[in-house]
Amino acid sequence: MTPAARIAAAIEIFDDVAARRRPVGDALKDWGLSHRFAGAKDRAAIATLVYDGLRVKASSAWRMGAGTGRAVMLGMLAGARGEAPAAIEALFDGSRYGPAALTDEERRRLSAAPAEAPPHVAGDYPEWLDAAFAAVFGEARAAEGRALAARAPLDLRVNRLKAEPDAVAAALRASLGVEARRLDLAPDALRLALRGDGQPPRIDTDPAYLTGLVEIQDAGSQIAARLADARPGEKVLDYCAGGGGKTLAIAAMLAGEGGIYAFDRDRRRLAPIHERLARAGVANAEVRTPLATGDALADLEGRMDLVLVDAPCTGTGTWRRNPDAKWRLRPAALELRLGQQVAVLDRAADFVHPGGRLVYVTCSVLDAENGAQIRAFLARRDGFALESPETLIGTLGAGAARFRERARLTPEGVLMTPHRTDTDGFFVAMLRRRR
Repeated sequence: MTPAARIAAAIEIFDDVAARRRPVGDALKDWGLSHRFAGAKDRAAIATLVYDGLRVKASSAWRMGAGTGRAVMLGMLAGARGEAPAAIEALFDGSRYGPAALTDEERRRLSAAPAEAPPHVAGDYPEWLDAAFAAVFGEARAAEGRALAARAPLDLRVNRLKAEPDAVAAALRASLGVEARRLDLAPDALRLALRGDGQPPRIDTDPAYLTGLVEIQDAGSQIAARLADARPGEKVLDYCAGGGGKTLAIAAMLAGEGGIYAFDRDRRRLAPIHERLARAGVANAEVRTPLATGDALADLEGRMDLVLVDAPCTGTGTWRRNPDAKWRLRPAALELRLGQQVAVLDRAADFVHPGGRLVYVTCSVLDAENGAQIRAFLARRDGFALESPETLIGTLGAGAARFRERARLTPEGVLMTPHRTDTDGFFVAMLRRRR
């Protein structure tokens, strides 16, 4: 397919998503099935165009004066990709299989500087979230939104049970042919450079991955696990373990001493954890699957040194990886997540023994899901006290000062964002049980 034909396909898919209000992944799959002539490189390029358009949908529509797939593609090429008007006109020339030629109005808008936009447009996030973004970020909310609209890097966590970061970085450079850079805020993290075609390297077939030396995990998620401060010999419950990313990170922190229990109410989300634990060489983890009748965790009540609650949330902190999600998010979905967070926090607290810690994590940047949930929990639940953000940061040891400079400290915890910490958005708070 020609570059122009790829853009025409992206416009078609974008309009299909808007018209049928469907997930973009479904639209891309259906397009591929009905256009089997398109090769793997064509499909990948078209998907990248669609996702890049979704990242900057609001600002692109603002620039072009319309919200159609064509307008968004034009605005994205001019804005996010920085293409010159002449280069864009060469793609939109009316050739066979390509998009129609540019109109005079489109040429004018592409050549002119975009008009000043309101924060939610400049930041490319839904207008109904502007008040929530303003409450957290103030005048920086457009900048925070733009960072959430960027492409996410590919981060790995080196498994300290099997390897050291420098040795793994050297092996990855040799096998993948790209740089594997260490990050100062996450000592076990490696960030892989993009290939020459602008795409991340394929890691899931690399020997380092297959032998459990590395796992794919955003640096922010790695830092959140480190802030939980699991120590060798402790008993830990990962109450919302999902696929096991933080379970694996904490298991490495335990260094084979003590034990970690992994649980999730959705047994389907737990499915990958067994293979991942085996590949990583974790011997002190026990997976607790929900029971049809009875409580799979009843015997753990009041026995845990640390309970980690990686709570279900809107995922606003992960928009870089799923730009479609921000435009499909609705107030009702936020309300649903708030109720789920109350339920998991209240139940997870039952497993902490006196003196133990309850660590609450979300991949959200909204105070309603973060600080407000902690305040509400403390108001309704006796016997728990909030650990200060400074105490929380102190668990990072030598990296504490650098993290303090970049993260946002709130009265209840710490907030990481792409704009400040170059990670996904994560909130972390720690509570200690007094009795």
